[in-house]
Amino acid sequence: MRIGICCYPTHGGSGVVATELGKHLAERGHSVSFISYAAPLRLGELPPGVSFHEVEIEQYPLLKHFPYTLALASKMAEVARAKRLDILHAHYAIPFGAAALLARQIVGRRSLKVVTTLHGTDITLVGNNASFRPVTQLAIAEADAVTTVSQFLKDETQRQFRVDREMDVIYNFVDPARHAAAPCPAIGSPERPGQRTLMHISNFRPVKRIRDVVEVFAGVASRIDARLILVGDGPDLPVARELGETLGILDRIQFMGVVDEVAPLLACADLFLLPSATESFGLVALEAMASGVPVIASAVGGLPEVVEDGVTGRLAPVGDIEAMTESAIQILVDEAIRQRMGAAARHRAATRFHYQEHVPRYEAVYRRLMEEKRDGEGGSGE
Repeated sequence: MRIGICCYPTHGGSGVVATELGKHLAERGHSVSFISYAAPLRLGELPPGVSFHEVEIEQYPLLKHFPYTLALASKMAEVARAKRLDILHAHYAIPFGAAALLARQIVGRRSLKVVTTLHGTDITLVGNNASFRPVTQLAIAEADAVTTVSQFLKDETQRQFRVDREMDVIYNFVDPARHAAAPCPAIGSPERPGQRTLMHISNFRPVKRIRDVVEVFAGVASRIDARLILVGDGPDLPVARELGETLGILDRIQFMGVVDEVAPLLACADLFLLPSATESFGLVALEAMASGVPVIASAVGGLPEVVEDGVTGRLAPVGDIEAMTESAIQILVDEAIRQRMGAAARHRAATRFHYQEHVPRYEAVYRRLMEEKRDGEGGSGE
């Protein structure tokens, strides 16, 4: 099949999943065209069967704000015609899902099928904003197929938008081999013998509750020798610095910035912290598990579908610093518990969330739409 993939090119979960999906689809013999305003971070050098098409952004005196969604839709239609796309797969309802519908109108409904994958904040935050809600509803209702990355997100979409349509739950996925082979690089100051490494990776937005990350670490560091590795960047990164200085632990926190490949860093971690206010899936928790790292996370959203409480890590109510701290210390001081949870985490990632299980599920959605297209063409006599 000839598939166009539209996504944010950043290090967020939706862009990572979309990029990995496209690469795996190409490995399975499909032609894949990425469409965005920049090349996805994890795309790297274009593998065989993959192309990238950049949405150009220009400035006009009469336009206060450049109409990116219109330019995006035009580029989608251009690529769909040039590449004779069968499927246009939009990852995120706004703006990609809406733009894909417009591109389908430009190209012609029967020649292009639109798949929209909902990743989370496009439903719970961005798409639910009063300014975007009608557009989000349209993107969900008019797509030829809709998928969600967790059962939680499917239920939340139905609850918030009162949609009555079929939606496929297809979990995010990992390549376990990539994590198993990743060596731990030197990070900042050398790790001391017996020192434990806690890690957090995110876009450092308020929903990630960065203060909780630092406060949990402070509780751990007051009782055992430990360091905290923070990976990523975002608006709340200064919060981590300021709180670390206030608590007197800044010298035990290392800031790595944005990193494309996180598997080598996760190979250095003993425990991963993800105390988010909400997560529709928690891809970074899955990546930590694939590296054999137990996860301490909030019992919220789709995280209980990923992290098995008491088996691959521990879950606690949002904001329960004390419970997360005590769980972290229990795991870090008892090597048998940490090893057992790490092995269970790696096994769960490799068995339930392997790309070889979930990429074919996307293919099944595509095939279903192609069969519907052929049936429709046959029924019309064309």
